[in-house]
Amino acid sequence: MSTILYTHPACAEHDMGPMHPESPARLKAILEALDAGEFDALDRREAPAAEIEQIARVHPRSYVERILAAIPESGFVQLDPDTAVCPRSGEAALRAAGAVCAAVNDVMAGDAGNAFCAVRPPGHHAEPSRSMGFCLFNNVAIGAEQARKAHGLDRVAVVDFDVHHGNGTQAMFWDDENLFYASTHQSPHYPGTGGASERGVAGNIVNAPLPPHTGSAGFRQAMQGVILPALAEFEPEFLLISAGFDAHAADPLASLELNEDDFSWATRELMNVANVHCGGRVVSTLEGGYDLAALSRSAAAHVRTLMKE
Repeated sequence: MSTILYTHPACAEHDMGPMHPESPARLKAILEALDAGEFDALDRREAPAAEIEQIARVHPRSYVERILAAIPESGFVQLDPDTAVCPRSGEAALRAAGAVCAAVNDVMAGDAGNAFCAVRPPGHHAEPSRSMGFCLFNNVAIGAEQARKAHGLDRVAVVDFDVHHGNGTQAMFWDDENLFYASTHQSPHYPGTGGASERGVAGNIVNAPLPPHTGSAGFRQAMQGVILPALAEFEPEFLLISAGFDAHAADPLASLELNEDDFSWATRELMNVANVHCGGRVVSTLEGGYDLAALSRSAAAHVRTLMKE
């Protein structure tokens, strides 16, 4: 089966100001890399805007309305010390969440084996009623609820290899034993959550914090020894990936010192588990990654691996 690529021009028009690391150039770099001939087989689709009802499954409607009401007609509005919005941010956020929901629908329908959502703003730091860490709406959590509410699935998993812990996704999954969240991330580091002792209501939260300069061997050991066995034990019916590439050695915001081969390997290992437990149903969505060259190579490696499965 094919791999779907979801994106939208509005996602490149979300801007948080000069010199902000989460810049429109990130998406441009990824899409330029995916324009190479080896990616001609990608099924390229335009991300729809999410419905408010889809987002309100994980965020209170009042929060969603507050974020959209904060979008300025010009200039920038600062939502928190790290996160700002501009006139195009509202549509970008709706398209980012909508991409993941549409990808879930397509994979469930058998239109493709898997999908990658090249969208921004990212989402995994967004808590139920709080924007933070460059994130407005929690795209991957919204996708998980789309799988459950629109398609009747019960057990949905998210695996997050962004260098920062996805505190928002963890908070949303904490009290539901049928939602599984697993994360490798640098620790100590922003946002300060993600200790191995944080386990959720039924052991459904699995964190593998890694010290700075861990490198490839330590990352792969954590995946093989902690994350992948827990994921297999959970037996998901659908797998979503929070694909952050800021654990790369070249990234300016962290120091885990991974490379694009590590992202390709992790993708392949996650696909192997998905093939056993959920018919290979995987949707991945972009989170972090702030060195443009490393980001483009890493995202290409990730998508290349999705296309092979």
